[in-house]
Amino acid sequence: MAICFLSPLKPITPTVSLTPNLNPKKTNTLRCNFSLPIITTTEPEPVFTSVRSFAPATVANLGPGFDFLGCAVDGLGDFVSLRVDPSVHPGELSISDISGTKNLSKNPLKNCAGIAAIATMKMLSIRSVGLSLSLEKGLPLGSGLGSSAASAAAAAVAVNELFGRKLEVKDLVLAGLESEAKVSGYHADNIAPAIMGGFVLIRSYDPLELMSLQFPVEKDLIFVLVSPDFEAPTKKMRAALPAEIGMSHHVWNCSQAGALVASVLQGDLVGLGKALSSDKIVEPKRAPLIPGMEAVKKAALEAGAFGCTISGAGPTAVAVVDSEDRGLEVGERMVEAFWKEGNLKAVAMVRRLDRVGARLVGSVPR
Repeated sequence: MAICFLSPLKPITPTVSLTPNLNPKKTNTLRCNFSLPIITTTEPEPVFTSVRSFAPATVANLGPGFDFLGCAVDGLGDFVSLRVDPSVHPGELSISDISGTKNLSKNPLKNCAGIAAIATMKMLSIRSVGLSLSLEKGLPLGSGLGSSAASAAAAAVAVNELFGRKLEVKDLVLAGLESEAKVSGYHADNIAPAIMGGFVLIRSYDPLELMSLQFPVEKDLIFVLVSPDFEAPTKKMRAALPAEIGMSHHVWNCSQAGALVASVLQGDLVGLGKALSSDKIVEPKRAPLIPGMEAVKKAALEAGAFGCTISGAGPTAVAVVDSEDRGLEVGERMVEAFWKEGNLKAVAMVRRLDRVGARLVGSVPR
């Protein structure tokens, strides 16, 4: 499945006041069947008093797919509760509570969930009711598991569901991208799979074109996620990357990314793992910044993993196996390597592919 639509080269700057733009900027070039969401004067009514949404963790890059490949993993993620609040000024959003961390601002313009929620409200031209948002962080900050994207995805879905699901997936990804642009840059390899689920290929950013890659449902795919007690801020890890690369490395990474996509579609875990482990551009620059990472990768492969790499910007390491029992064994070896070689405590989790993405998990009708 391919989803394509125009992306703003300069993402909108969210403001608390949500006066609708009745004359959205148009473009003369349309390369697909979708366009930016049309903001109309018809404001939808809330269909619920409150909603609760969930968005999963994500693994971005997947080795050679820097900024254009990602997938969602189950059992980990963030929750957002959203309600119509008469005490909040009409057309505005308030963040009433944040749990699971003490390091996030309640200012909606400086919070990933708040920015995405505001962008979604703008798309819907919400101006008659005020909303109150509560964020439950299930993902640690700077973990390499798409923490900011999970918050943004859950918030965008919550707003959309509260008003009757008027927006499409493509619109929600754009709303999430507003948030990601404020945190770590305009890249969709976390936010797209967080919203869409499964594996996602970002074919183009201008215009933004997303392709859902279907891993065969009859095949088992197990992720081993090992997170050390170490924070790797995305901006810092991106700053470590080279400004230019050689042609040989470019060709190599392109071939490995192609092999990875083919392996996903075929359900070939051996090929997927081999490609996952073969990045010659990003991982070599980031691994030395995460104590013990190179030893962790070696330990995973020696313990029987098909492949291992850094999840997103790190510090979490991700390995691929074909059974939960093997996953537990591989995870144990990876935790040991983090401690022995990096002097870092780590936690291992064994998870499957999340094929659903961000979704509504609770609601109270009006």
